[in-house]
Amino acid sequence: MNVNVLETSEPVKKTSEPVNPMKNIRIGKVCVNIGLGKSGAIVEKAKAVLTQIAGQAVGESYAKKTLRDFGIRKGDPIGVVVTLRKKLAEEKLKFLFIAIDNRISKYSFDKNGGCSFGIKEHIELPGVKYDPDLGIFGMDVTTVLDRPGYRVNKKKRVKGIVGKSHRVTKDEAINFFKDTLNIEVY
Repeated sequence: MNVNVLETSEPVKKTSEPVNPMKNIRIGKVCVNIGLGKSGAIVEKAKAVLTQIAGQAVGESYAKKTLRDFGIRKGDPIGVVVTLRKKLAEEKLKFLFIAIDNRISKYSFDKNGGCSFGIKEHIELPGVKYDPDLGIFGMDVTTVLDRPGYRVNKKKRVKGIVGKSHRVTKDEAINFFKDTLNIEVY
C-alpha cells in the first residue's frame, strides 16, 4: 500500500491581512480647499499658494447665490480647490500631516471612513516660506478612503451598489491611518 502523505512539522500560520485583494483599503482622493468668502485679487493669491503646495492645476469654487451684505454676487469665485489622487495624494497627505504634528482626533473621521482636518496657516508646512505679497491662508483637507470596486457607484451605465461589508468603516479608517501613514489618532 503506497500512500504519499505530505507531513509538515510546522503549523500553518494565519495572517491578519485580508486574503482577498478587494478588501485592501486605499486613498481614493485628497481634496485641499481654501475658502475665501470674497472674490477679487485674493483668489489669485490663494491659487498661487495652493499650486505651490499641491504641484498641479487648481480649480475655483463659485458663489451659488448673491449675498449683498458680504458683497458677493452669484457666480463670483470665492474659493480654490485641488483634488489629488493615487500616489501624489498619499505623498501630499503625509506632507500636510506634518503641519498638525502627525496627530488627528478620532472625531475627525466620519462613519464612511472619510477624514477631515484643518491647517490654520499654510506657512506651518515644511519648505513653505512666508511671502508678504501673497499673505497667509488656512486650508481644509479632506481624505476619502475606498476599496477596489467602488467604481461601480460612479459609472453612468450599469451603475451598481457597494455592499455594506465592502464599505470602509470608521474603525478601519483609523487603523489605516495608524498603520499605513503612521499618524497618531487621539
